[in-house]
Amino acid sequence: MTTVRQRRVGKGTEVAEDQPSEEKNAKPDGRILTDHTGGKLWNILSITIGGIVAISLGLLTSVYVATLHENDLWFSNIKEVEREISFRTECGLYYSYYKQMIQAASIQQGLHGLVYDNKTESVRTINILERMNVYQEVFLSILYRILPIQQYLEPVYFYIYTLFGLQAVYVIALYVTSWLLSGTWLSGLLAACWYITNRIDTTRVEFTIPLRENWALPFFAVQIAAITYLLRTHLQPVQERLTLIAVFISTFLFSLTWQFNQFMMLIQALALFILDCFDMLPTAKVTWLYIIQISGLLLVCVLQFFNSMILGSLLISFNASVLIARTIQKILNLESDEHIFKFLKAKFGFGATRDFDANLYLCEEAFGLLPLNTFSRLSDTLLFYVYVFVLFLMTVAAVIVAFRNLSGSNQVQFMEKIEECTVTLKPDTAYNLIHTVLFGCLALSTMRMKYLWTSHMCVFASFGLCSTEVWKLILKCIHLYTSQRTHVIKYSMTIITLLYISYKFWPGIMDELSELREFYDPDTVELMYWIKSNTPNTAVFAGSMQLLAGVKLCTGRTLTNHPHYEDKNLRERTKQIYQIYAKRSPEDVYRILRSFGTEYVILEDSICYERRHSRGCRLRDLLDIANGHIMDGLGENEPDLKPSLYPRFCEEIKKNLPSYTIHFTRVFQNKTFHVYKLAKHK
Repeated sequence: MTTVRQRRVGKGTEVAEDQPSEEKNAKPDGRILTDHTGGKLWNILSITIGGIVAISLGLLTSVYVATLHENDLWFSNIKEVEREISFRTECGLYYSYYKQMIQAASIQQGLHGLVYDNKTESVRTINILERMNVYQEVFLSILYRILPIQQYLEPVYFYIYTLFGLQAVYVIALYVTSWLLSGTWLSGLLAACWYITNRIDTTRVEFTIPLRENWALPFFAVQIAAITYLLRTHLQPVQERLTLIAVFISTFLFSLTWQFNQFMMLIQALALFILDCFDMLPTAKVTWLYIIQISGLLLVCVLQFFNSMILGSLLISFNASVLIARTIQKILNLESDEHIFKFLKAKFGFGATRDFDANLYLCEEAFGLLPLNTFSRLSDTLLFYVYVFVLFLMTVAAVIVAFRNLSGSNQVQFMEKIEECTVTLKPDTAYNLIHTVLFGCLALSTMRMKYLWTSHMCVFASFGLCSTEVWKLILKCIHLYTSQRTHVIKYSMTIITLLYISYKFWPGIMDELSELREFYDPDTVELMYWIKSNTPNTAVFAGSMQLLAGVKLCTGRTLTNHPHYEDKNLRERTKQIYQIYAKRSPEDVYRILRSFGTEYVILEDSICYERRHSRGCRLRDLLDIANGHIMDGLGENEPDLKPSLYPRFCEEIKKNLPSYTIHFTRVFQNKTFHVYKLAKHK
């Protein structure tokens, strides 16, 4: 619209010079005014329709995932303990703090219980607000307490509906980003449709509701949309200031809600740095974005009681210079995130490792390479094909522009290519290009991070398909360019793609919504009921991280360890607790468990006799390797591994031999779990 106004001003000036008569000027001026008014009305109408479509799609997505969750578990019909058990592993741990705040006598008492928590890790008092990103649970619990909704809405529904509501924010942000890049809201519609039809690869919110990424990624998408708008040219000062505020708020909320925020923003900072080096972004705006990243993260650091993992993060180090970074990291003696670097070192082949923590990650499918079947699923919706085509085109054009900028020449030999490279000359497009490339590399290397890439893939592909500049470039290359032909192809390709997606996937979505299942885990339910009925409230339980998170949520008992792994002492403690699945003597295991105040230990057959992983990646194998013992079963062992002097504890304890019964008494068992009470020797 800026270009149209400039041209009309020029025409008006020329008419005034050539035809001084006021009567002759009246008609052209009237036509200009009419055209200008009509253009404004059309813009307002387009924005209104596009906005309504965006909000509608966002709300429909929320209803869709909420319905899938209800249909999958029959959540409204199952018991409270079954609802809580459905929050698996770390999800249950996070939700337990929301429940704790709800059940506290007052908000002040609830906050005190989090700051001075002695139930999450036995024989230790820790600050939950410092260690974990649970401010969202705190805020939500306070909101639930002060709003007059207790009679109409259970706490668990208030919680899950908030997360499903954030999916609406997520989809709207993706829609807006694509709209901003392409200039048409049809692009946003296509991006949202691709996000929904590729749900398996774009989100997992319906079955991992409290997971930190489900809180954080909607804010990250809002931040990307705000940055995309900020990098547009010819913004008014007021628009720029408001956009910077939006970037700051979304960056702060993203940082506050996910412990891995610093690594994601480090990639973002690297993208800004690369584009700034190639003169593809305005330096002043890049500087503001660096400042916002640092200030947002430091504010989170203050709220998390000066968490050293944040203060010494690579993001702050990168943004504030390598020299300062090294000084900070030496001063703080950082160890909270060292397991991540050990994992990365081993993952990319920089030497084998026997480190238990690194191997624990390496053996999990979520931290492996992105499976190839992901691309076949994304191709079914045409998303991957369009994405690769647009990515190739934009990358080639970006290389040309980067070369021109680095050469420092604006002479005639480059002028012919400037118009062809208009798309990549736009800072917002350049940023989204490097963003999708870097996060694509992250997703390819680590499957769990694919949700950062696939959602943006929807945005980038839809932008390319609906972009006037992209089709203009293609048609010029084959000497078929006309303005009318460009618009016809752009809109027809978008509509054809939308019709194809609707035709192919609408019946499947309807079938999915009509499929009814039910939560069923009787062994875990029986265990939780037994713990609540037969153990004191102060009892201390040891076991696997995943199970203990559910124990805390469902029973409120004290734990020895839990799945929030971003603490060196906890990682060492977990390794020691897991000796219950290693080849150790009953005396050693008893001594270790009692050192953490353990009164009950839960053994799981699914871990003791694990078959899910192959040899070398079973938990018992990782423990054997870390302890220097030969692994069970047929296969090779490293030459320096030796046979253990003792049998595997989790198997041998079930034989009720005197050497075991003197320390451990079985008090509960079912098909899955065995609970033993530890003797209290003087």
